[in-house]
Amino acid sequence: MALALNVFKTVTKVATTSSVGIYTAPTGYSGVVLLAQAANTDGNSHVVNFAHKRSKAGIAVTTELLSNYPIQGYDTVSLLQGKLILQSTDALVLSADNSSSVKVVISILETLN
Repeated sequence: MALALNVFKTVTKVATTSSVGIYTAPTGYSGVVLLAQAANTDGNSHVVNFAHKRSKAGIAVTTELLSNYPIQGYDTVSLLQGKLILQSTDALVLSADNSSSVKVVISILETLN
């Protein structure tokens, strides 16, 4: 069976206080992050951390895209100001200071390498 040339994905997650991978570009595909937004669903201010992670020669390299970025109560922020290309096996990592109030939606185009 032939692999699809382009696949659109939507990833939704509730951020936790632990840094966790929320998306990994599949082997043989590149992921183009088209949109990444976080919403704070309660009245208190919370911070979000968002990063790109790549393993190179067995060494994981994490590049912070947002670090301790504040989101005001009942507000939404864009996690990216443009598009981000993820090579095969690159990952997006997310955490927040509250385990139930920060929700994230990410739109991704996976394209066959």
